[in-house]
Amino acid sequence: MRGGGWPRAVRVAGVVVLLCVAWLQLALPPLPHDPQSALGGAAREALEADPALGLRNPTAKFLHSRLDGVRLSSAPELSAEQIREIQEQIQRRSGNETVLNEELFGPVQADTIVHNRLEYLRHLIVSLAQARDIDAALLIFSHDYYDEDINQLITTIDFCKLITTNDFCKVMQIFYPHSLQTHPHSFPGESPGDCPRDTKPEEAARTKCVGTPDLYKHYREPRFTQTKHHWWWKANKIFDDVWVLKNHSGLVLFLEEDHFVAEDFLHMLRLLSVAVPRACAKCSLITLGNYLKTYNFHTDARKVEVTQWVSSKHNMGFAFNHTIWQQLKACHERFCNHDDYNWDWSLLHVSNTCLSQKLHTLVLRAPRVFHIGEW
Repeated sequence: MRGGGWPRAVRVAGVVVLLCVAWLQLALPPLPHDPQSALGGAAREALEADPALGLRNPTAKFLHSRLDGVRLSSAPELSAEQIREIQEQIQRRSGNETVLNEELFGPVQADTIVHNRLEYLRHLIVSLAQARDIDAALLIFSHDYYDEDINQLITTIDFCKLITTNDFCKVMQIFYPHSLQTHPHSFPGESPGDCPRDTKPEEAARTKCVGTPDLYKHYREPRFTQTKHHWWWKANKIFDDVWVLKNHSGLVLFLEEDHFVAEDFLHMLRLLSVAVPRACAKCSLITLGNYLKTYNFHTDARKVEVTQWVSSKHNMGFAFNHTIWQQLKACHERFCNHDDYNWDWSLLHVSNTCLSQKLHTLVLRAPRVFHIGEW
C-alpha cells in the first residue's frame, strides 16, 4: 500500500532523480547508523590512495577516457529508418523494466534521469559511487536521448567494486518516448507549419503558421519545452507506472546530470525524513541543495531551515513522496497550461494557485548536493 504522509520510523525509502541524459532516482531501505559501515578498511585505503575515484579500477579508467570529447548535442540528423529503430529499442527496453545488479542487492527501491551531457554525468556517477549506503539504492535513469555510449556507461555501474567490494547499487533505465530525437519533424518536435520563435503577429496571420505566442510574444521552441514535458512524463512513470516500484511509498529525490552529491547525502535524507513530522508538519518536501555562494560548512552542517518552496532556490536535490505526487498530479492542468517552459516554475505555479497548502520544504543550510554545470 502507498503510505500517507511522512514515515515516523527510522526506515526511509527514497528516489533520486537526475536530469541529464537520464534522471536518477533512488529507493532506500533502512540505513545503518555507523558512518563507516559502507566502507571497509581496504576500501578506505583505496579512496585515500586515489580520492577522486581510484582510477586504478578498469571501469573508472573507461569512464574517464571514453567520454572525453563526446558531445551529443552536435549529433547528425537521423534517418527515418534510424528513428524507427530507436523507437523500437525504446519500446523494448521500457517494456522489459530490466533492473541491473538486482541479483546482488535484492528487490528494487529507487530511480534516476539522464541527458546527453556525459562529462557531467560521469562526475555525478563518481560521486554517487562514493556515497555512503548507496548500495541500498536503486538508480533509475530516465533518458530523453537514446545513445549506445550512454547505455554502455550506465551498464558499467560496477566501477566502484574495489571500494565497496561489490557493484554499488541497483540500476534501471526508462526512456522518454516523445523526445525530439524520435520526433524531429512532428509534435512535440518541430512540425513543418510551426511558427518560428520570433514571428510577428501580422506575419503569422499572413503565412497561417501554427502556434500561439507566449507572454513574451515568442512561439514554442521544442528544444526548451522538452525538459518540462520529460519531467512530467518521468514523474508519472516513476510514481504510477513502474511495476517494481508499485509498493514504493518512500521519497523520490530529484537530481540533474550536472549535480554532485556529498558522501553523506543519503544519511542526511534519512535524518530529515525522520525529523519532518515533529520539526515541520506542513513541510511536503526535503531539499538537500541550495544556491548560496558562501556558507560555513563547519557551523552550518547540522542546520536546516523551514521555508516555502521556491523554484529558483529549492529545485536542486529535492525529494517528496507518493502522497505529495498525488496532490501535484491532481493539478496537472495548471502545470501543463502554465505559460512557462520551465518545469520548476510550473511547479511553483501549481503550489501558488492549486494546492490547498503551498509547498514548504525542510532545506539544509550546508548543502549535500552541489551544482557543477556551466552550460
